[in-house]
Amino acid sequence: MIDRRRLLHGAAATTAAWALGVPAVAQVNDAARTALAGAATAFLAALPNDGRRRAVFAFDDKERLNWHYVPRRREGLTFKDMPAAARTAAHELMKASLSAAGYDKAVNVIRLEGVLRQLETFGGMLRDPDNYSVTVFGAPGSSAPWGWRLEGHHLSLNFTLMPGKPIAVTPAFLGANPAEVRSGPLAGLRTLAREADLARALAQGLDGTQRKRLVIGTQSLGDIVSGPGRRERLTTPAGIAAADLTPAQREQLLRLVEEYARNMRADVADAELRRIGEAGVERLHFAWAGPLEPGHAHYYRIHGPSVLIEYDNTQNDANHVHSVWHDPARDFGADLLGAHYEHGHRHHRG
Repeated sequence: MIDRRRLLHGAAATTAAWALGVPAVAQVNDAARTALAGAATAFLAALPNDGRRRAVFAFDDKERLNWHYVPRRREGLTFKDMPAAARTAAHELMKASLSAAGYDKAVNVIRLEGVLRQLETFGGMLRDPDNYSVTVFGAPGSSAPWGWRLEGHHLSLNFTLMPGKPIAVTPAFLGANPAEVRSGPLAGLRTLAREADLARALAQGLDGTQRKRLVIGTQSLGDIVSGPGRRERLTTPAGIAAADLTPAQREQLLRLVEEYARNMRADVADAELRRIGEAGVERLHFAWAGPLEPGHAHYYRIHGPSVLIEYDNTQNDANHVHSVWHDPARDFGADLLGAHYEHGHRHHRG
């Protein structure tokens, strides 16, 4: 785990604590690559031939980059079309890829489809907890790149693996509608509670001068900006720099970043946090739009050299969350693929 004892000694020490408190990337990814490949192979083995044909795409197929978080038809194989053994194996693949907390969040995002079915007068029957698809790109565990995706309404988790390289886990989108369930058997459920509470506590704890740098708008932006095909719209960090926070405030900001990273399995999350630390924690920026008080539409962003996180809670009277985590250079393993091809590994369509 990250050693935060050095966080109280300024930005440089913060960076060192995050960078040096985690094992080397090469050491922590071997077990992860093996676990994901084994779980993906078991999932495919549990499918009949027709299901396997629907679930598997070539790694270089354009579908791999076709992510979204709205209700729509998706490629791959849905839970509803999986035999029981394959559905169990799909959940094991989720567990191999995510932390316990991340798995619980993903499952709760899916469960909220049942809540919406009860709440919505029009269109409620279109909400379906089984309409989430698993897609595998390439051959798990092979000497060539491969990956897998879990996607449906308010959920898009994308994993890219190459032999001997860190696993890429972005873009990672989780949403929640309703953000807080207010009636029925799941009343009180807040699927993305810590993402909301940690950010608000940090924002409310800033002094007047800091808040002037923090706030980029008096109203929420209305949604995440860096949605599918739009990540390039955010290239310049906005808000207050971590270097201008107190050590205690900086620690709060790092906890918030960790909340997103630690949706992934621990060794992968540690590697991601190490990269963020090495890029310079003091270079992270935290921005907010909208009122700071609960119950109002609001938006926040964390942006640095190797991380872009957005959170929006605007729709449905500020009870509908969208959140996304990008690595600006490594979404879908972009930089890893470049390095792979530069070393002479040419990929051909299957």
